[in-house]
Amino acid sequence: MANPKAVPEEFLHFIWENRLFFNENLHTIKGETLEILNSGHRNTNSGPDFFNAKVNIGGTIWAGNIEIHKKASDWDKHSHTADKAYGNVILHAVEQADKQILRENNTEIATLELNWPAQYTKNFQKLLEANTWIACQEEFHKVDPVMLRLGFNRLMIERLEDKTGEIMLRLDQNKDNWNETFYQMLARMFGFKVNSTPFELLARTVPEKLLAKHKNNLFQLEALLFGSSGLLNEELFGDEYFMQLRNEFGFLAKKYKLGMVEGHLWKFMRMRPVNFPTIRISQLARLSYRSQNLFAKIIECSKLDDLRKLFEVKASEYWDSHYRFNKPAPACYSKELGESSVNTLIINVVVPFLFVYGEKQNQHHMKNRALDFLEYLPPENNSIIRKWEALGINARSAFETQAMLQLKNRHCEKRKCLNCSIGNKLVKNIQGIKAVP
Repeated sequence: MANPKAVPEEFLHFIWENRLFFNENLHTIKGETLEILNSGHRNTNSGPDFFNAKVNIGGTIWAGNIEIHKKASDWDKHSHTADKAYGNVILHAVEQADKQILRENNTEIATLELNWPAQYTKNFQKLLEANTWIACQEEFHKVDPVMLRLGFNRLMIERLEDKTGEIMLRLDQNKDNWNETFYQMLARMFGFKVNSTPFELLARTVPEKLLAKHKNNLFQLEALLFGSSGLLNEELFGDEYFMQLRNEFGFLAKKYKLGMVEGHLWKFMRMRPVNFPTIRISQLARLSYRSQNLFAKIIECSKLDDLRKLFEVKASEYWDSHYRFNKPAPACYSKELGESSVNTLIINVVVPFLFVYGEKQNQHHMKNRALDFLEYLPPENNSIIRKWEALGINARSAFETQAMLQLKNRHCEKRKCLNCSIGNKLVKNIQGIKAVP
C-alpha cells in the first residue's frame, strides 16, 4: 500500500478516474468480492466525488455514488454521515482503511482500500518537486505539439470563463448596465497592469454616464478625468493648459460633487514614457469623445479591422511635446494608442465581453465572433510566451498565446499536473520519468 502521506487526495481521484489501481480480484475490507462496473463521472461541485457509478458487491449490483478519501476516518472529519447528499454513497474508496464507516441508519458502507503501481506515485512526486520553470520541463521535448494544441481549445474556454466570471460579477454590481461595466473594465486595462488599480478607481469616480453628458467637449472630458485622477494637485502652478484644466475641473467637481483618486497611486517609474498614465488618460478621454456608445459600436463590428479602427485614438495636442504636466519633452510627435496596445485591449476586454454578451443574450454568433477575433489577432509577446517558445512551442495567434498563458498561470504555476494532458500522460508512464534537478 502507498504511504498515505505521500500524495494529496486529488491524486486518488486521478487514480480512480483513470482506473490506474489494481482492479483484479478486488475485495472490500470485509472480504466481499468487488467488481467495478462503472467508476462514475467526476463531480467538481459539492457532494460525493463521483456520480452514477455501478459496482457488484458480493453478487449484488449497486448503483449510486463513490466517495474517495485518504483515510476512511476522513468521512467523519468531513461530517458526511449527517449530510443527506452522501446518503447514496455505495462505495468508499480510500488509501488507508483506518475505521469502519456507517451510514445514518447504522448500515456499513462498503470500503475499498486502493492500491496502485508505485511508479505512478514516483512520477507525480517528481513533477511536484521539480524546481524548473514548468514541472515537466525536462520531459517537455518529448511532447507531441499536436497533442498540446489539441488542448488549447479547452484552455482557451477555461481562460474565458475566468475572465467572464469577473464581468458577470461587475454586471451584477452595476445592475446589468453593460455600458458602465464595459467602461470600467476598459479603463482598468488602460492601466496595463502597473496602473490598473488607479484607472479602475478613476472609472468609478467618473462614471460613464457622467462622461456621456460631456461627450461633445473633449476639453471637459479631459478636465473630468485628469482632475479626478489627482494628478492636477501635484503642483500649485503650471503652464496654461494645466491651469485651464484645473480651473475647469474646479467648476465641474463642485457641480457634480466629484471625489478624487489619490495622486500618489499613479506609477511613472520603470516604464516607457509613452505608457505614462498622463498619456493613457488623455487617450481614454479621446476615446470617450470620438466613440460615443462605444459598446454598441463594438457589438456591430463583425470585422477585426473595423474593431481596431474604434481604438485608433491619440492623446491631445499638448502631449505631442509632453509626457508629464509642465515638463516639455524634446521629442515632438503625436501619442497614438499603438497597435500592440489596441490588440491587448481587444484580447482582454472586448473578447471576454462579447463572449459574455453572447451567452446572456443567447446570441451564439457573438461568442463565435469573439473566438474568431482571437484567431485573427497576432500572438502576444511577453516573458511567458517567450519561455514557451524556448521550449519549442511557437504560437500562431492570440488564441494560442492566451491558451499558453492559461496553462502556465492556472496549471503549471500551481502544479496542477493532473489536470493537464501533458502531466496526465507523464504520470501514467509506467516506465517512469527521469528525475529533475
